[in-house]
Amino acid sequence: MSKKDSEKASVDQARRTKPKGVALLSGGLDSTLAVKMMLEQGVEIEAIAIKTPFCDFDCGKGCGHKVKEVATDLNIPLKTVYFGKEYLRMLKRPKFGFGSGMNPCIDCRSMMYRRAKEHMLRTGADFIITGEVLHQRPMSQTPRALKIIEEETHTKGLILRPLSGKSFPPTDVEINGGVNREELCNISGRSRKTQLSLAKKFGILDPPNAAGGCLLTDPQFSKRIRDLMQHLHADELPSDNDIELLKVGRHFRLSESTKLIIGRNELENFKLRSLTCGSDVLIEAKDFPGPIGILRTKHYEHSQVEKASQMVLRYSDCPRGLESEVITAQNGKTSNLFAVSMDTRDIEKLRI
Repeated sequence: MSKKDSEKASVDQARRTKPKGVALLSGGLDSTLAVKMMLEQGVEIEAIAIKTPFCDFDCGKGCGHKVKEVATDLNIPLKTVYFGKEYLRMLKRPKFGFGSGMNPCIDCRSMMYRRAKEHMLRTGADFIITGEVLHQRPMSQTPRALKIIEEETHTKGLILRPLSGKSFPPTDVEINGGVNREELCNISGRSRKTQLSLAKKFGILDPPNAAGGCLLTDPQFSKRIRDLMQHLHADELPSDNDIELLKVGRHFRLSESTKLIIGRNELENFKLRSLTCGSDVLIEAKDFPGPIGILRTKHYEHSQVEKASQMVLRYSDCPRGLESEVITAQNGKTSNLFAVSMDTRDIEKLRI
């Protein structure tokens, strides 16, 4: 933050008669209610929405609530922030480890707090608002975890959690009289009864479900990202394409340098075609309906193409035991080979 921006923020802060907060807005019910509660108290609010390679607020599931639409309904400015390479670097070696999957929740929340704090200082705001609920999430919303996050980000006294505010020590804005502590809640745990009651009070007619949207908490996806990370060099990071490919199809590890992804339906076949790049080998049965396969490898070997062809045939309508023709394409060049579908038991040994 430049000296000029800092001075402007200080002047703007001095001119205001009501407090200003920066809200971490996901578009989910909790963060929406937190903002609603602060607006009811006359707080001026700007929001930021965090997007990562694994948690997309416009993905349509979990956290994929339409955050931009929510901000519009709340009539507050919204800034979107994308954590890309810096997030992937953190994911390789999170300081505070992982949860039950590949979810580095404490390190992830710390990144969000830091970015919210930067925006707070840049805009001359007084505090940060989050929709966190005490004990709702086992790794990042316990008293110990929240204390660690605040210490790591130097935000002690700056984080107001309206839904559980009475369960925490008063924040600076409460002490200074900018927010009435008596109007905060003391929700704890995973029950949503109080939130649903508040939603009704605030006229939220179709509150979003509580499902989490971070793919890193999904057991199957965690296996895929762990496998990918384990097969990278020490300082190598996965590409955006690598990450998007993890979200599609069935995944198989053929060797240290080679993996195969096979589509599960027409939509995934379409996505796989769009994600094919570089030296990828695209594989499909010639004479029978079936899936697309992408063979991604660092060291091309014809034997791996043959094995992948057998696997792709297994998921096609090709009769078992019948030698069938397969079309392969690489760098715009196509070729054909004949193969027999692989036995299901052998395929399962290779599944990630």
